[in-house]
Amino acid sequence: MGWTAGIKFTPGLLLLLLLPQRDCPRAAHAHSLCYDFTILPKASPGQSWCEAQGQVDEKTFLSYDCGSQEVKSLSLLGEEVKGTRAWQEQMETLRDVGDFLRQQLLDLKLEKYTDRDPLPLQGRMLCQREANGRTRASWQFGSQGQTFLLFDSENRTWTVLHPRGRQMKEKWESDRDVTEFFRKISMGDCRSWLESFLVHWEKMLETTASPTMAPATASSRATAVMPSTWVLAVTMLTCSLLLGL
Repeated sequence: MGWTAGIKFTPGLLLLLLLPQRDCPRAAHAHSLCYDFTILPKASPGQSWCEAQGQVDEKTFLSYDCGSQEVKSLSLLGEEVKGTRAWQEQMETLRDVGDFLRQQLLDLKLEKYTDRDPLPLQGRMLCQREANGRTRASWQFGSQGQTFLLFDSENRTWTVLHPRGRQMKEKWESDRDVTEFFRKISMGDCRSWLESFLVHWEKMLETTASPTMAPATASSRATAVMPSTWVLAVTMLTCSLLLGL
């Protein structure tokens, strides 16, 4: 039975799942933690205005409703870490990010809205720990699966990828508090959570891998013995033929 069994999929969560999404990218030999946000500027009554999903090493482990503050574990890792301090701190910060992005949307007009077809804002926060211990972090913003704007947290630089991202860049780049808000969460909080979750994640990987090691070793030994047995049998048969037995 999957971990999604029994989960109530709210309209906002369904929107998050149905919109074009990609796994969080990560460099070779690196670990990653990322969060995908979907903010609805004009949510209908009873509809969630903010949903978020978290991934560790491209594996989804939680969903979070910013409005109701309801969090759901979607994997064994989520079950393992949901009682930790990092889990609780994560919830508080995700709520703050949702509130912040919603407030920002009040001043941003990405496109003309209609009551029936509100344009959602999608955001992705990503932090990675490379093999040398260095942390990299970034944010992406867009809508309907298309990225408009990138923020390099380490260098504090904004890059427009689509004309719709220009207004966002002009507003956020000129506001130092906004820049520091995004940078602190991705370079500080996200890195701290990743380190905490990896302690549990790596233990789970070791536990999963251990049972498969013994059969592989036994198989390799059997393979090594078979050629020797076969050579011995052929040698005995050859001797018997030569002796006329």
